[in-house]
Amino acid sequence: MLILLAIISTILLIASVLPLSYSQHYMVRGGDFIRLQVCYGALINLLLIASYAVLVMSSPLLIVLVIANVLVLILQGYWIYPYCWFARHEVKNSHSHAPHSIRIMSANVLMSNHNSEALISLVKQHQPDLLITLETDTWWQNQLAALHNDYPYRIACPKDNRYGMHVFSKYKIIQSQVCELVSDDIPSIHILFENADGLQMQGHFIHPEPPSPTEKDTSRTRDSELIIVAKAVKDPIRPVIVAGDLNDVAWSRTTQLFMKLSGFLDPRKGRGFFNTFHADYFFMRWPLDHLFHSPGFTVKRIKRLAKYGSDHFALLTELVYEDAEQQSLLKKDEDTAEIAEQLKMNRVDKRQVPIFKKGQ
Repeated sequence: MLILLAIISTILLIASVLPLSYSQHYMVRGGDFIRLQVCYGALINLLLIASYAVLVMSSPLLIVLVIANVLVLILQGYWIYPYCWFARHEVKNSHSHAPHSIRIMSANVLMSNHNSEALISLVKQHQPDLLITLETDTWWQNQLAALHNDYPYRIACPKDNRYGMHVFSKYKIIQSQVCELVSDDIPSIHILFENADGLQMQGHFIHPEPPSPTEKDTSRTRDSELIIVAKAVKDPIRPVIVAGDLNDVAWSRTTQLFMKLSGFLDPRKGRGFFNTFHADYFFMRWPLDHLFHSPGFTVKRIKRLAKYGSDHFALLTELVYEDAEQQSLLKKDEDTAEIAEQLKMNRVDKRQVPIFKKGQ
């Protein structure tokens, strides 16, 4: 039993230390995703160690194991604490009298999931102004035609490779562009739109490839896409929203780098994890679907919606543009730009990201 506790403690410690590096190998970056699970594992392991000491015998090794597990909790807590409901808000709450501004719903439908009625029901129930769907192929495009009367402005990019994407908007889309920023056949959608009050905003909707043994051995393509989008939207001339399934978690080094480079804010900080994946396994969930925005927005609500047959939950975020004075809780380090260049692929550049010029 003591050996087993030592093995578990070693695994937890390795899983905590490896992601501290900037290695892009999927086995290292995988440690970013399971921070919550490792944290829970360390707590359970500490209880087992205490039980062993009381019920079986005390041992100097137990002290070492306690220290190792406490270190795991400290390391993991550093990354996940900002997303706990009792942490400091990065984005202010909207004033109670603030008018409705924009409601965004993103949903990775899981291409093989054919329960379109459940998703359509969620859309009709929550009435988002912008609906972003991911993994939508031609079948899904045909099914979602039922929403056309409610969403007169639409951008369609159906694909059968699990990277299809559609945007449905109640607001007028002034300009739009579908891009393949980093990898062929991996699209992103970029729009300039105008809300009911005549305020123009930009939306950048992305779904980069994940680091995994079945997709990419490294996170280099994903990191590259996040980095060039972050650089492109820095110092925006109008309110900007970036959303989608980033195939990355909120507390990873790459997502933190995205926020430092862009200066964008995360409305989840201080409000909860909002774990959107995996919908079928409560013990293996993490925040995979994201929405970041330029500083002028405040947040009215964030909600993880009900299951609808996908392996993702849909995420609903309601923002109010109040030209709020606020800034990121993250401090940009001196080496932030240098690290970004090391992680980014040489052939990609921020100029590939459409930034619609003022007055267009």
